[in-house]
Amino acid sequence: MTILAFFLWSLAKVAVMTVVMLMGIAYTVLLERKLVGRIQNRWGPTRVGPFGLLQPLVDGAKSFLKEDLIPTAVYRPLYLLAPIIALGCALISISVVPFGAPGMGPQGFDLFEISNINVGLLVILGITSMSVYGIALAGWSSNNKYSLLGALRSSAQMISYELALGLSLVGVVLRAGSLNLRVIVEQQATYGIATWNILGGGQFIAFFIYLMAAFAETNRSPFDLPEAESELVGGYHTEYSSMKFAMFFMAEYGNMINVGCVATLLFLGGWTSPLGDLMGPFQSTWINALLPLVWFAGKVFAFLCLYVWVRGTLPRFRYDQLMNFGWKFLLPLAILNVVGTSLWLAYR
Repeated sequence: MTILAFFLWSLAKVAVMTVVMLMGIAYTVLLERKLVGRIQNRWGPTRVGPFGLLQPLVDGAKSFLKEDLIPTAVYRPLYLLAPIIALGCALISISVVPFGAPGMGPQGFDLFEISNINVGLLVILGITSMSVYGIALAGWSSNNKYSLLGALRSSAQMISYELALGLSLVGVVLRAGSLNLRVIVEQQATYGIATWNILGGGQFIAFFIYLMAAFAETNRSPFDLPEAESELVGGYHTEYSSMKFAMFFMAEYGNMINVGCVATLLFLGGWTSPLGDLMGPFQSTWINALLPLVWFAGKVFAFLCLYVWVRGTLPRFRYDQLMNFGWKFLLPLAILNVVGTSLWLAYR
């Protein structure tokens, strides 16, 4: 394996994964519009392409063709940088996510992961926590009071729920003894669903905390207070238009996909089958190499459907309810889960 071959292989994986991620973002938007339409007893997009499947392509073209307005009073450097930071963090996070079985690909190369590092979970948490800078800078640089209030809300919300989210993952890390995402998945793979962290691993409470904190971290309903159209017009992206607004929109859905990937890896057994390791001697065939990829994609898809279901069901919280729920309920519950998991591991 030469350095040039390694570089070209890595570049090819980055290019393919970026395209897949962007297509996933586009069709997650379509998925939400169709599912919410069904929940609200309407059709959703149906006109562009069969069953409306080409609607994301039209929406993307429309975003590029809209007039790009920049208010005169904004601080232009940060105003332009903010959406890039938001979308960049959403795209970079996927680089350490393993989405298929290891050992597949040319000799010395891994097909289903861009980068396998021992602290993959820590990298994801670090990158996703940086995305708040995009929102904060957008609100401040817009020179708009509604935008600034939305940015402040988002910063307070991220700080509050990041604590509970991080603590919810401590129990999983204690069980696996590693921050490596592949090790965490392999630790759940022995007997299928019976050893997944959400059930046999005893981390159902941690999954609930992670789920609630993830809704808040991604500014999704019922925790979408940074936007809150009825209060703040549009929040931090009020002064954005055209493709810059679309980048914030894409960042939100990219973060949804990242959250679904992490939940799948940490709580739902990753790419493993619910029935355990049934591939046996046929693991080297391409069919059984692609089957784990199907399992992984199916679990992420189910998680995204849960996201949409919650949006179409629950009303938006008041801001005091949001903060009380994070600090007075989720954070103490996360601490108790860490203590309980530690005691269980110590005395089992």
